[in-house]
Amino acid sequence: MDDAYKVKLEIFEGPLDLLLYLIKKDEVDVYDISIERITKQYLEYVQAFKMLNLDLASEFMLMAATLMYIKSRTLLPKNVQPPEDEEDEEDPRWELIRQLIEYKKFKDAAGFLSIKELEQSQFFAAHPEPAKRPVTEQPQEVEVSIFDLIRAFRKVLKRFEDENTFGEIHDERFTVGDKIDFLLQSIVEGDSVPFEDLFADAASRSEVIVTFLAILELMKMNQFMVRQIDLLGDIVVIRRKID
Repeated sequence: MDDAYKVKLEIFEGPLDLLLYLIKKDEVDVYDISIERITKQYLEYVQAFKMLNLDLASEFMLMAATLMYIKSRTLLPKNVQPPEDEEDEEDPRWELIRQLIEYKKFKDAAGFLSIKELEQSQFFAAHPEPAKRPVTEQPQEVEVSIFDLIRAFRKVLKRFEDENTFGEIHDERFTVGDKIDFLLQSIVEGDSVPFEDLFADAASRSEVIVTFLAILELMKMNQFMVRQIDLLGDIVVIRRKID
């Protein structure tokens, strides 16, 4: 694997996005955050980003440290907590919850405005048009975030490691450029492929990682897009048609 290769994602999202994603994934009420479970999952995602050599924003690491601090405090009996807490018995999670709620308000408002903008773009000046056939209702597609992709990648990597318990015996070396060329040759414009199928022929852990980095780079190049029919369902990779 090309150790010098690093991806700076245009689709990279901040730490509060990850917390909201984990809360939604676990169907946890934002007012009832399980610090232990959320912290564990959060750190797993941070480790996945580090393993892929993706740059981590300082806010990302700060949030991880904040979660660890809150978790450590919740494990201590009140009588042995730091003196600064004696005057304020407020649950240390509340400040984080307040940030999440405010962030969610802005995120929801931005999403609402985007939908309205899309709806408005469908209106044109009145012109006679032939009657349109009724359109069959299609399943609602769910937005795929970088965290959905990381979740799917970790699933592929874990399955690969479980199936290859005797260690790597292949010495092939691949670069991200090699995999980009391979994926472009393998997927025809307009075709879609299940995300996990793109790793079916991988012979080593390094090849799995390089393939994933190539997919991210092709997304940045607007060659690939990803879709998900159901929340946390299987991800499909689609190669865009070039007009």
